[in-house]
Amino acid sequence: MHHALQTPLQQLLGCRYPIVQTAMGWVARPELVAASCNAGAFGFLAAATMRPEDVGPAIDRVRSLTDRPFGVNFHMFQPGAAHIVDTVIGAKVKAVSFGRGPDKAMIARFRDAGIVCMPTVGALKHAQKMVSLGVDAITVQGGEGGGHTGSVPTTILLPQVLDAVKVPVVAAGGFHDGRGLAAALAFGAVGVAMGTRFLMTRDCPVPETSKQRYVKAGLDDITLTTRLDGMQHRLIRNEVLGRFERSGSLRLLTEALSNALRMQRLTGARLADLIGAARGMQRESGMTFGQALMAANSPVLIERTMIQGRPEEGVIPTGTVAGVLDDLPTCAELVERIIREAEARLAQLCG
Repeated sequence: MHHALQTPLQQLLGCRYPIVQTAMGWVARPELVAASCNAGAFGFLAAATMRPEDVGPAIDRVRSLTDRPFGVNFHMFQPGAAHIVDTVIGAKVKAVSFGRGPDKAMIARFRDAGIVCMPTVGALKHAQKMVSLGVDAITVQGGEGGGHTGSVPTTILLPQVLDAVKVPVVAAGGFHDGRGLAAALAFGAVGVAMGTRFLMTRDCPVPETSKQRYVKAGLDDITLTTRLDGMQHRLIRNEVLGRFERSGSLRLLTEALSNALRMQRLTGARLADLIGAARGMQRESGMTFGQALMAANSPVLIERTMIQGRPEEGVIPTGTVAGVLDDLPTCAELVERIIREAEARLAQLCG
């Protein structure tokens, strides 16, 4: 392997290649995490959409499928977060990722347990805050990323963060091939993180009907909206998104309350827990309480696509890269191809 592909990320996470599979809700289940890790990448299990009591068995399931290290993603505002934290620490997973919530004491608790803290951020100020709290590394997602994403392109945000922090930085948002990996390393990142590209693999447990919506999507089919839950969300256009974009405020609030009740049934949480989670999100991100209540829209509608295989009745989060991808390789084929392409590009540059 080209020496430039040996980065501090492999030493930090114990993976073979500087590639991370991100924790997409309802998508990054044990089968995908294990396949990513077996292929040489580092996979994150998506616990943010799990019942707290299901996280331990999911970790055990990953370990039954791979002997490679892996991580768990969660957020502190979800119902049962304290139980999830205890489970993750007790299971001694290699790393945790999160987007919001943990304070300095919580991060210190993970680090004392030997668990790498690698949050995902979409803004320079958030990267600086996470470093001040003591994290080990940061994943920086530019605006090309899928699902909830910022507005600053990766090529602008990544060098900003690299200039401002002294911890290893992983680049995310728009990466899907070896050229992108070589480019990220040239910027100074220690690797790349990919979500949509790993979703679009044969190893991903998402139903085929939903995967085909990604395969068929072109760049013109992908849009950025705030109508779903008040935050910027990149999605593939479909019937449900069209309904949200045509709805007035009262209809949106009614839909959010309905989906909050569905979320309660999916997670087994008490209604008071969901309201508490909404309050926490409100304090952390400056949302109105109405916007925080709308947060239930995303996981419920994504579940219909990713678990039930009914993309025409849910929403379809995606990175911009889905518009240029038209295949479903295995994780092993994907990672091997990325490394081969990156080596060829690096050799050409160095030559």
